[in-house]
Amino acid sequence: MISEQTLLIPEWPAPANVRALCTTRLGGVSPAPWASLNLGSHVGDDVAAVRENRERLARYCGIAGQRFGWLDQVHGNSIVELPVSGVPPADASFTTVPDTVCAILTADCLPVLFCDRAGTRVAAAHAGWRGLCDGVLERTAKSLGHPSGLMAWLGPAIGPACFEVGPEVRQAFVGCDPQAATAFTPTGARPGHFMADIYMLARQRLSGIGLAEIYGGGLCTVSDPARFFSYRRDGQTGRMASIIWLT
Repeated sequence: MISEQTLLIPEWPAPANVRALCTTRLGGVSPAPWASLNLGSHVGDDVAAVRENRERLARYCGIAGQRFGWLDQVHGNSIVELPVSGVPPADASFTTVPDTVCAILTADCLPVLFCDRAGTRVAAAHAGWRGLCDGVLERTAKSLGHPSGLMAWLGPAIGPACFEVGPEVRQAFVGCDPQAATAFTPTGARPGHFMADIYMLARQRLSGIGLAEIYGGGLCTVSDPARFFSYRRDGQTGRMASIIWLT
């Protein structure tokens, strides 16, 4: 079952009416290779198992399942305001409505949760390298108001020791911001390839728009198979959820 021991609770000074958490792979009913708290309905897992896992999460949060704003994530920078009908194609959501949950699914990509200091707006963004490069974090932050009045929490993602990329990825980031070069380290073993620090890249992007309060980061999904799903490590696997809502 889901409990505080099976979850990650952000350590950040969010207002008291802002609730946020990130699931791990623990506490669900899915069989291997999705074992056990797979919340992704698009990864080949049994539909009934995913439904039960999502219901467990909803019960833990004390919120009806239909209040969760699941998205059809497409590795872009589109944002939707919740509540919304259906499962829209987008990689971020925000809301001002209490008991409406912004939810992002990941298994190596970077989940980022946002709130304003007044506790009136929250958002969640899915930042794979393409979405991150295309500005999904900046767009999400600005949907909540001026970034100087916000805080962000970076959830578990592929760590810099595991995220090998080709030269085109580095060039895409450096072409937008020369400072991004500091987030790439040559592998040595493969000429032209680099180890990328997605946490550093996210912090650079958020700091660049004036968002100074950035928390979390540093947990590697690939190197912790007991707790985290990782697409790069396992291929067929489950998805974790990073969620945030107002009470």
